[in-house]
Amino acid sequence: MAASCTLVCCGEERDADKAVIVNFSNGNVKNGNQLDFTMYKNVDENNPRKRTRRILVAESDRLSYVGHNFGVGSLKCNSLCQYYVGVLNRDTMQMEIHNAQLFNMQPAIPGENTESSKMEDTTQTYRDKVDSLIEAFGTNKQKRALSTRRLNQVGSDTLHHAVAKAASSVISQKGLEALQQELVDTESQSDLALRVPPCNPDAACREDVYPFENLLTPVEFDALEQAGSKMAELTQEELQTLKDKGGCLSVVEHLENLPASGELREKMSRCAFYLSLLLKMVRQKIVSRKFGHEEGCPRIIVNKLLKDFTVESFQNGRIQNVVSSSMRAKLATYCLALLLHMGHMTADLTLLHRDLRLAEAKMIEVAKSMGLTLIKAPRAKTPEAEQRDEHKQATLVLPLVKYDQFTERRKRRKMK
Repeated sequence: MAASCTLVCCGEERDADKAVIVNFSNGNVKNGNQLDFTMYKNVDENNPRKRTRRILVAESDRLSYVGHNFGVGSLKCNSLCQYYVGVLNRDTMQMEIHNAQLFNMQPAIPGENTESSKMEDTTQTYRDKVDSLIEAFGTNKQKRALSTRRLNQVGSDTLHHAVAKAASSVISQKGLEALQQELVDTESQSDLALRVPPCNPDAACREDVYPFENLLTPVEFDALEQAGSKMAELTQEELQTLKDKGGCLSVVEHLENLPASGELREKMSRCAFYLSLLLKMVRQKIVSRKFGHEEGCPRIIVNKLLKDFTVESFQNGRIQNVVSSSMRAKLATYCLALLLHMGHMTADLTLLHRDLRLAEAKMIEVAKSMGLTLIKAPRAKTPEAEQRDEHKQATLVLPLVKYDQFTERRKRRKMK
């Protein structure tokens, strides 16, 4: 009677317990006992992209073979499939199932990667090697083309030296600091243009220029129902506390003027909660996955904020979500677009300037990059209105205003 065996799963395995399956590119091995296998791993255990890198070396009397699971020569199937291998224990007649990884073994020819060849690779480019082959074995037509190209290269080098000389003369005349300041101004303008929300300048309605769906999708808007209800129920004492802490003046202003009931009240309260999250994110450098947990922020909103307003940075062995300077500019434009929908296409730049902690010129640049019209509130005789006279406001008027980026700025009174 034939012997029977049973299957046994090894459960959770360490990386060192994985079985290795090798494939030799130049044939099959007749006697595997004549090969000496050695596994090497990357010493950087903190980097998640490098700690799984392995190099397998098989040495014999005649030739050595090398395989690795990363780089150009690695098998792509390792990242697309999961392989398992069964190992039969003849004593217990149990077959253990192990995770497996594949290696494509290629022969390593001695002297192929010598120090002299490495020095040659660093000093001689691929184009130089091809040119040498053309000079030695090329046809007459190829040699003429090579000679023409080298003559053109000499002409481009002459032009390069002329341009460098002209640039040095401009720097000496105008000054390096002035040129650097012009470069910073130009980059800031282009940076703001890239951070503006999706815009439709040809829209027939003002609300469709910066569509609300691009700021909050219907699914995201519905997810803010519970958080918006809590925001609408804040008392005057709680609103005064928010105002005293600073950073949420724009939110408090809209919460103090909420409609009594209806869909507009729900929309304003949800937008106010989302705006408070954006303003809170501006004041942080690193945003964790628990952002907004105390305020009851839904997970879908947290994922949206991390995806749209942070950049991933690898530090201290892990990936962090960082709010960079460019992301702060993007947050400023999205806050302004959201305030336009909350205030009938008019937003108070002074309150937003205080919440974002931006300079006055930067806040005006944000409004101009969105094509908004800058206005001042009408003067009134009441004490509260006199305080708001100094507030600068921005409104969306069709067609959008196109500002000249290179016009000289006038001296303006700082916002307080």
